[in-house]
Amino acid sequence: MRNIFETIGSWISIAIDFFYPPFGNYMTLQFFRYGVSGVANMAFDLVLYFLVYNFVLQHQMLHLGFVTLSSHIATLAIIFPISSFTGFLLQKYVTFTASDLRGHVQLYRYFIVVFINLMLNYVGLKLLVDGLHFFPTPAKMTITFFTTLFSYFSQKKFTFKNV
Repeated sequence: MRNIFETIGSWISIAIDFFYPPFGNYMTLQFFRYGVSGVANMAFDLVLYFLVYNFVLQHQMLHLGFVTLSSHIATLAIIFPISSFTGFLLQKYVTFTASDLRGHVQLYRYFIVVFINLMLNYVGLKLLVDGLHFFPTPAKMTITFFTTLFSYFSQKKFTFKNV
């Protein structure tokens, strides 16, 4: 399975690197790869959020018996694990390929950062949607901007650092 991810990661890297030359004077290749793969994963996350919120949950509360989740929070709970997994794979096999940390250490650290991001998303959605009455999808987009900055520095300096 690892070889499949490495091969796909290599193909994605080649595709991203093709567009790098005009940006070479302004940023490192690693930052460019992070940006492109991060934007792709963010777009995937936002599309998934929109689809689940509007078509799966249809703006309805999710009743689980022991707790009821508002539709925007339930959507977050459904899509966050999916986009987190695709994000880890992109970071490990496309962006931070030079990290010499063992995979299980990277995964553990990645999920620490993911948990912090989940809390930032939860608090941000509660504040923007429930407190300030923003529409859920634009609120999610706003929060994503801030969590992206946090994630880049956390992943580079903590999760996938070179020892």
